[in-house]
Amino acid sequence: MLIYEALKKDHDKLKVLLNDLVGAADASEETRNDLIQQIRDELIPHARAEEAVFYNPLKEIDGTQSIVMHGYAEHMEAETILRTLQAMNAVNVEWTALAKKLKDGIEHHIAEEENEIFAAAQQVLAVEEAELMAEAFEQLKPEIRKGSFMQNTLDLIANLMPERLAAPIRSFNLKV
Repeated sequence: MLIYEALKKDHDKLKVLLNDLVGAADASEETRNDLIQQIRDELIPHARAEEAVFYNPLKEIDGTQSIVMHGYAEHMEAETILRTLQAMNAVNVEWTALAKKLKDGIEHHIAEEENEIFAAAQQVLAVEEAELMAEAFEQLKPEIRKGSFMQNTLDLIANLMPERLAAPIRSFNLKV
């Protein structure tokens, strides 16, 4: 499997969960909480693993930096909306508009990534590299899923930095 196929498989899962969430306006709080947690359990590991094994190597290659950095920004935006949505649902505030915004933002990101970032990556990555990235991506997600909110936030910050500066941040172990 190539990295593009592994990422697309996750994208398809997220689209289904987001459609379910937007359609859950009249569902019980328990159902909404379950959907939000499922989205979190798919989105955060996907984003961190994608950044670590796909975006980070691409950002080092001339011509791909700006599109990859745009992808990072969209990850941060989606995660901010997801965290806000979790809090709003917990206090039983009207959250359907924010759920729709999350869905629209992630679907926009997926479309850009699958069209623009994949195309740029296919120009610079060998098939063997894309296969190795897919393997690393799939191996990394379960480890990330176990990470705390703070650990995942530190990983996001480290992924945005040059590797020589990121290494000290990655050495922190906040998995609780």
